[in-house]
Amino acid sequence: MAQSVRSTSDGQVVERYNRAARWFHAGVYLLVLVLLATGWWFLTGGYDEPSPLARLTGIPDVSSHEITGFAFAALMVGGLARGFRAARYFVAETLRFRRADLRWFRRWPAALVDGSFARHHGHFDPGQRVANVVMVLTLVILLASGFGMLLLPSGWVADLCYPLHRWATFVVTPVIVGHIVIAAGVLPGYRGVWRSMHLGGRLPADVARRIWP
Repeated sequence: MAQSVRSTSDGQVVERYNRAARWFHAGVYLLVLVLLATGWWFLTGGYDEPSPLARLTGIPDVSSHEITGFAFAALMVGGLARGFRAARYFVAETLRFRRADLRWFRRWPAALVDGSFARHHGHFDPGQRVANVVMVLTLVILLASGFGMLLLPSGWVADLCYPLHRWATFVVTPVIVGHIVIAAGVLPGYRGVWRSMHLGGRLPADVARRIWP
Protein backbone atom coordinates (compact mmCIF):
# COMPACT_ATOMS: atom_id res chain seq x y z
CA MET A 1 0.00 0.00 0.00
CA ALA A 2 1.79 3.11 -1.30
CA GLN A 3 -0.56 5.70 0.23
CA SER A 4 0.27 7.32 3.55
CA VAL A 5 -1.98 6.61 6.52
CA ARG A 6 -3.32 9.45 8.65
CA SER A 7 -5.36 9.45 11.83
CA THR A 8 -8.76 11.15 12.05
CA SER A 9 -11.75 11.05 14.36
CA ASP A 10 -12.91 8.06 12.28
CA GLY A 11 -9.65 6.19 12.91
CA GLN A 12 -6.78 5.59 10.50
CA VAL A 13 -7.71 6.41 6.90
CA VAL A 14 -6.10 6.48 3.45
CA GLU A 15 -6.94 8.94 0.66
CA ARG A 16 -6.17 7.10 -2.58
CA TYR A 17 -7.73 9.76 -4.84
CA ASN A 18 -7.89 13.52 -4.42
CA ARG A 19 -11.07 15.56 -4.76
CA ALA A 20 -10.51 16.42 -8.44
CA ALA A 21 -10.04 12.75 -9.32
CA ARG A 22 -13.19 11.77 -7.42
CA TRP A 23 -15.34 14.40 -9.12
CA PHE A 24 -13.91 13.48 -12.53
CA HIS A 25 -14.69 9.82 -11.85
CA ALA A 26 -18.25 10.71 -10.81
CA GLY A 27 -18.78 12.69 -14.02
CA VAL A 28 -17.43 9.82 -16.12
CA TYR A 29 -19.60 7.13 -14.60
CA LEU A 30 -22.80 9.21 -14.66
CA LEU A 31 -22.35 10.05 -18.34
CA VAL A 32 -21.26 6.53 -19.29
CA LEU A 33 -24.27 5.01 -17.51
CA VAL A 34 -26.60 7.24 -19.55
CA LEU A 35 -24.77 6.33 -22.76
CA LEU A 36 -24.98 2.62 -21.97
CA ALA A 37 -28.63 2.81 -20.96
CA THR A 38 -29.69 4.60 -24.15
CA GLY A 39 -27.30 2.57 -26.31
CA TRP A 40 -28.66 -0.75 -25.09
CA TRP A 41 -32.19 0.58 -25.56
CA PHE A 42 -31.34 1.03 -29.23
CA LEU A 43 -29.60 -2.35 -29.51
CA THR A 44 -32.63 -4.15 -28.08
CA GLY A 45 -34.98 -2.55 -30.59
CA GLY A 46 -36.22 0.41 -28.59
CA TYR A 47 -36.04 2.96 -31.41
CA ASP A 48 -39.80 2.87 -31.92
CA GLU A 49 -40.80 3.77 -28.36
CA PRO A 50 -39.36 6.04 -25.65
CA SER A 51 -37.28 4.53 -22.88
CA PRO A 52 -38.10 5.11 -19.19
CA LEU A 53 -35.36 7.77 -19.21
CA ALA A 54 -37.01 9.57 -22.13
CA ARG A 55 -40.39 9.46 -20.39
CA LEU A 56 -38.83 10.83 -17.22
CA THR A 57 -36.89 13.68 -18.85
CA GLY A 58 -39.04 14.41 -21.88
CA ILE A 59 -35.93 14.25 -24.07
CA PRO A 60 -35.93 11.75 -26.97
CA ASP A 61 -33.47 8.89 -26.55
CA VAL A 62 -31.47 9.77 -29.65
CA SER A 63 -31.05 13.34 -28.42
CA SER A 64 -30.08 12.14 -24.93
CA HIS A 65 -27.49 9.79 -26.40
CA GLU A 66 -25.98 12.48 -28.62
CA ILE A 67 -25.99 15.23 -25.97
CA THR A 68 -24.44 12.89 -23.42
CA GLY A 69 -21.82 11.83 -25.96
CA PHE A 70 -20.84 15.46 -26.53
CA ALA A 71 -20.74 16.06 -22.76
CA PHE A 72 -18.54 12.99 -22.27
CA ALA A 73 -16.14 14.13 -25.00
CA ALA A 74 -15.98 17.60 -23.41
CA LEU A 75 -15.26 16.04 -20.01
CA MET A 76 -12.43 13.96 -21.48
CA VAL A 77 -10.86 16.94 -23.24
CA GLY A 78 -11.26 19.15 -20.18
CA GLY A 79 -9.86 16.48 -17.91
CA LEU A 80 -6.79 16.03 -20.10
CA ALA A 81 -6.26 19.79 -20.38
CA ARG A 82 -6.54 20.46 -16.64
CA GLY A 83 -5.05 17.24 -15.36
CA PHE A 84 -2.35 16.30 -17.87
CA ARG A 85 0.08 15.17 -15.16
CA ALA A 86 -2.64 13.06 -13.54
CA ALA A 87 -3.50 11.53 -16.92
CA ARG A 88 0.16 10.72 -17.55
CA TYR A 89 0.39 9.11 -14.10
CA PHE A 90 -2.77 7.10 -14.81
CA VAL A 91 -1.35 5.79 -18.09
CA ALA A 92 2.04 4.97 -16.57
CA GLU A 93 0.47 3.08 -13.66
CA THR A 94 -2.05 1.31 -15.90
CA LEU A 95 0.60 0.01 -18.30
CA ARG A 96 2.80 -1.24 -15.48
CA PHE A 97 2.83 -5.05 -15.75
CA ARG A 98 5.26 -7.50 -14.19
CA ARG A 99 5.55 -11.28 -14.17
CA ALA A 100 4.75 -11.27 -10.44
CA ASP A 101 1.27 -9.98 -11.31
CA LEU A 102 0.38 -13.54 -12.35
CA ARG A 103 0.45 -14.51 -8.67
CA TRP A 104 -2.16 -11.84 -7.97
CA PHE A 105 -4.45 -13.24 -10.68
CA ARG A 106 -4.04 -16.80 -9.37
CA ARG A 107 -5.15 -15.73 -5.89
CA TRP A 108 -7.88 -13.36 -7.06
CA PRO A 109 -10.83 -15.84 -7.26
CA ALA A 110 -10.38 -16.85 -3.61
CA ALA A 111 -9.68 -13.25 -2.59
CA LEU A 112 -13.09 -12.20 -3.89
CA VAL A 113 -14.50 -14.08 -0.90
CA ASP A 114 -11.86 -13.99 1.81
CA GLY A 115 -9.89 -10.81 0.92
CA SER A 116 -6.53 -12.63 0.70
CA PHE A 117 -5.19 -10.50 -2.16
CA ALA A 118 -1.58 -11.03 -3.20
CA ARG A 119 0.91 -8.18 -2.96
CA HIS A 120 1.52 -6.08 -6.05
CA HIS A 121 3.53 -3.04 -7.09
CA GLY A 122 2.05 0.30 -8.12
CA HIS A 123 -1.11 2.26 -7.44
CA PHE A 124 -3.51 -0.07 -9.28
CA ASP A 125 -3.74 -3.78 -8.72
CA PRO A 126 -3.31 -6.00 -11.84
CA GLY A 127 -7.07 -6.45 -12.22
CA GLN A 128 -7.63 -2.70 -12.21
CA ARG A 129 -4.93 -2.28 -14.86
CA VAL A 130 -6.60 -4.75 -17.22
CA ALA A 131 -9.99 -3.10 -16.65
CA ASN A 132 -8.47 0.35 -17.23
CA VAL A 133 -7.00 -0.72 -20.57
CA VAL A 134 -10.26 -2.28 -21.77
CA MET A 135 -12.44 0.61 -20.62
CA VAL A 136 -10.23 3.37 -21.99
CA LEU A 137 -9.73 1.71 -25.39
CA THR A 138 -13.39 0.82 -25.86
CA LEU A 139 -14.65 4.22 -24.68
CA VAL A 140 -12.28 5.94 -27.12
CA ILE A 141 -13.58 3.66 -29.91
CA LEU A 142 -17.17 4.43 -28.90
CA LEU A 143 -16.54 8.17 -28.95
CA ALA A 144 -14.70 8.11 -32.29
CA SER A 145 -17.22 5.82 -33.99
CA GLY A 146 -20.14 7.75 -32.52
CA PHE A 147 -18.86 11.04 -33.91
CA GLY A 148 -18.12 9.28 -37.19
CA MET A 149 -21.72 8.12 -37.55
CA LEU A 150 -23.08 11.50 -36.49
CA LEU A 151 -20.89 13.67 -38.73
CA LEU A 152 -20.65 11.29 -41.71
CA PRO A 153 -23.90 9.29 -41.62
CA SER A 154 -23.43 7.67 -45.04
CA GLY A 155 -20.61 6.08 -46.98
CA TRP A 156 -17.72 3.86 -45.96
CA VAL A 157 -17.05 5.76 -42.72
CA ALA A 158 -20.53 5.00 -41.39
CA ASP A 159 -20.25 1.41 -42.61
CA LEU A 160 -17.05 1.05 -40.56
CA CYS A 161 -18.21 2.99 -37.49
CA TYR A 162 -21.47 1.16 -36.90
CA PRO A 163 -20.02 -2.32 -36.24
CA LEU A 164 -17.17 -0.76 -34.24
CA HIS A 165 -19.68 1.08 -32.07
CA ARG A 166 -21.79 -2.03 -31.63
CA TRP A 167 -18.95 -4.41 -30.74
CA ALA A 168 -17.23 -1.92 -28.45
CA THR A 169 -20.51 -1.72 -26.53
CA PHE A 170 -20.59 -5.52 -26.22
CA VAL A 171 -17.02 -5.55 -24.90
CA VAL A 172 -17.17 -2.65 -22.46
CA THR A 173 -20.54 -3.43 -20.86
CA PRO A 174 -19.54 -6.52 -18.84
CA VAL A 175 -16.30 -4.82 -17.77
CA ILE A 176 -18.20 -1.79 -16.47
CA VAL A 177 -20.79 -3.99 -14.75
CA GLY A 178 -17.97 -5.94 -13.10
CA HIS A 179 -16.28 -2.68 -12.08
CA ILE A 180 -19.52 -1.47 -10.47
CA VAL A 181 -20.04 -4.74 -8.59
CA ILE A 182 -16.47 -4.68 -7.25
CA ALA A 183 -16.44 -0.95 -6.49
CA ALA A 184 -19.76 -1.18 -4.66
CA GLY A 185 -18.24 -3.69 -2.25
CA VAL A 186 -20.87 -6.33 -2.96
CA LEU A 187 -18.28 -9.12 -2.92
CA PRO A 188 -16.97 -9.95 0.58
CA GLY A 189 -13.32 -9.49 -0.38
CA TYR A 190 -14.00 -5.94 -1.57
CA ARG A 191 -16.21 -4.91 1.36
CA GLY A 192 -15.73 -1.21 2.13
CA VAL A 193 -13.81 -0.33 -1.04
CA TRP A 194 -16.52 2.09 -2.21
CA ARG A 195 -15.29 4.70 0.27
CA SER A 196 -12.12 5.28 -1.76
CA MET A 197 -14.23 7.29 -4.25
CA HIS A 198 -17.08 8.52 -2.04
CA LEU A 199 -17.72 10.40 1.22
CA GLY A 200 -14.54 12.40 0.96
CA GLY A 201 -12.44 9.47 -0.24
CA ARG A 202 -11.49 8.51 3.32
CA LEU A 203 -10.88 4.78 3.04
CA PRO A 204 -10.28 2.91 6.32
CA ALA A 205 -6.62 1.89 6.44
CA ASP A 206 -7.44 -1.73 7.23
CA VAL A 207 -9.57 -1.97 4.07
CA ALA A 208 -6.78 -0.44 1.99
CA ARG A 209 -4.26 -2.90 3.44
CA ARG A 210 -6.55 -5.82 2.68
CA ILE A 211 -7.27 -4.90 -0.94
CA TRP A 212 -3.97 -3.27 -1.92
CA PRO A 213 -1.36 -5.01 0.31
